[in-house]
Amino acid sequence: MRIIAGQWRTRPLVVPPGPGTRPTADRARETLFSMLVSRIGSFEGLAVLDLFAGSGALALEALSRGASRAYLVERERAAREAITVNIAKLGAAAELVGNDATTLPPARQPCDLIFLDPPYGEAMAGPALASALTQGWIAPSAWISLETGLKETIDAPGFTLDTSRKVGKAMLHLFRPA
Repeated sequence: MRIIAGQWRTRPLVVPPGPGTRPTADRARETLFSMLVSRIGSFEGLAVLDLFAGSGALALEALSRGASRAYLVERERAAREAITVNIAKLGAAAELVGNDATTLPPARQPCDLIFLDPPYGEAMAGPALASALTQGWIAPSAWISLETGLKETIDAPGFTLDTSRKVGKAMLHLFRPA
């Protein structure tokens, strides 16, 4: 796994071992960031929240493209260790802020871009979004990216779906606060 574009383009990332983490494939990340660029334009100065961060690839990709700060949340110990290594290797302006995306601490700052890549089939996206909203992590003009399995239903009260796209065995969804 590697960074796709920006200042850290082609830099490899440590991926946690074992089945506990399902990293977003390069192709899916390319599609996602293309979808975001067409809506956001530049990532310059954006604050990013990466829920269910895994290796941290989504947040680190956004930082590589110009985002100013990233906050990552991950519960798996091996993934948290991989994120720590990746942040240090890149010298990224990022920090781990918690380990449960459904019970977040109060926001360090409202974020402009939120990534969610929860375990498929566990219906964790809705509770994570509710926690992020309640704790002040979601800026009023934020874009929210959610990756799900192909047949999963989405429960996201308080958010409006902008678009969805099938990528391999996943669906990418972009939301805005309602």
